[in-house]
Amino acid sequence: MRIIIAKPILAILPVFVLIPITLQITKDIHMGGLYNITKFIISAVNPSINQSIIRSSLNGIQVTLFIAIISWSLSVVFGIMLGLLSSDIFYKIIDINPKLSKAIKIILSIPRATHELIWGLLLLQFFGLKPWIAIVSIVIPYSCLMARVFSEQINQIDITTIIAIKHNGASKFGVLITALLPKIIPLISSYGYYRLECAIRGATALGIFGLGGIGTELQLTIQSLEFRDMWTSLWLLFITIIILEKIVHSLQSPNLYQNNIGLYSLLNIIVLISSLIISIIMLQKLGLDIFSPIKFHSFNFDYNQKIIIKNMSNLPWIKLFFETISMTVLSSSIAISVPPLLLMILPFRSLSFLIDIIFIFFRVIPSPLLLLLLLLCTTPSIYVAALALGIQNLGVMGRILKENIAKLDNCKYSAIRSVGASSSIGWFYGKFCSISNNYLTYSAYRSDVILRETIVVGAIGGVGLGWQLRESLSSFAWDEVLMITMAFILITLIGEALSRQFQNYLKKTNEQGLTVKT
Repeated sequence: MRIIIAKPILAILPVFVLIPITLQITKDIHMGGLYNITKFIISAVNPSINQSIIRSSLNGIQVTLFIAIISWSLSVVFGIMLGLLSSDIFYKIIDINPKLSKAIKIILSIPRATHELIWGLLLLQFFGLKPWIAIVSIVIPYSCLMARVFSEQINQIDITTIIAIKHNGASKFGVLITALLPKIIPLISSYGYYRLECAIRGATALGIFGLGGIGTELQLTIQSLEFRDMWTSLWLLFITIIILEKIVHSLQSPNLYQNNIGLYSLLNIIVLISSLIISIIMLQKLGLDIFSPIKFHSFNFDYNQKIIIKNMSNLPWIKLFFETISMTVLSSSIAISVPPLLLMILPFRSLSFLIDIIFIFFRVIPSPLLLLLLLLCTTPSIYVAALALGIQNLGVMGRILKENIAKLDNCKYSAIRSVGASSSIGWFYGKFCSISNNYLTYSAYRSDVILRETIVVGAIGGVGLGWQLRESLSSFAWDEVLMITMAFILITLIGEALSRQFQNYLKKTNEQGLTVKT
């Protein structure tokens, strides 16, 4: 028997995971913590206006913002270079064996699969607390992630155009500029600027783990239950994200790109370089010397094969893998299904601004911080960790969904509404159905990101490989740290491969539904 699941339904169906999550959290909830949660919510409209708190929050925001901008700028530069080097077309242009690109892709897959938190915790152990650690921790995986996206887009360029340009006598450099630049500049502008917000979230999360910035401010306020002080920092972070979105939107003008690609490219280069220089200068003025000398902290790694094997066998590997994968599935289900369901239930234009605010706040509040808030009123579990991670990522998915919906015309929606259908039905069939395939494609990619982020919430929530990594680091069990890191990289690469297969399937199929054999 075959069951046909329409793609729009497939995107909303995972929302049912909220039933077991809600039941379990309701069962574990304790009334004492509800007072703190209520206090946290009320404090949102009554943040602290104490001058010392505002100055401290502003300082933290600046540190996080400038670290994120430096990390982002370097990631874009390295991402472009590595993206070219790992693309097949690049080697066809310069007439070198393209097998080298496959080797580079394999090499880049390992740092790409390692979350910035892992890099941060490891570098912190080796070099101590240094301002540049947060930057390097973000640059390494982000550069490789951008390289993957850029190389995939470069490889989609029609090779006949390149051959024609080469036959006309153009130099190799000329072919690169003429054939590749017009194709990758829009991608660099759209995806590159998107990674800036990701870098801010990453820098904030690293701060929660002691690497400075607004994340450290948030961590201290939640530990002392000073929610008014916390909301001062959160509001400033929220305002910063809004301002950055407006600036980025103005820099992504399609008219400028279409009319003058040279000017558009020059503008983006100027923004990139000036942002990097200004951020470095500002960090120096804030007292953070990112050029401080490197001092390696020696550590003892006693390589004894028998002891390592014994220690590895003592770890509950099945439990750790199960918790990590379960967290990923539950979080992905929440992040993917809730945004379209929310927009379908509340399709009214008058509520659009309110929904935007909700999505932004969910994106801004770091999942580790949200998890700490939830743990004030419930006990640690996979469900609590998954809920915290899912809430932050549904903010990201909601933004992507709204942006894609906004690009559609209202012809189909108006036609469905004209025959008496409700606003919700009109939105679902007139808008969401048209982009459900693209939404599911991005959802597959987002599941990769969520899998990487389980290491963060796991380290706080007491579940999965993240928690075991933190425990092993605390006890300086370097053999365990090495094996856990390798295990996490392995499941991340497997998840990435499965996600890519699903994305390829969605791109190939033009049917309205997915066929499931039972």
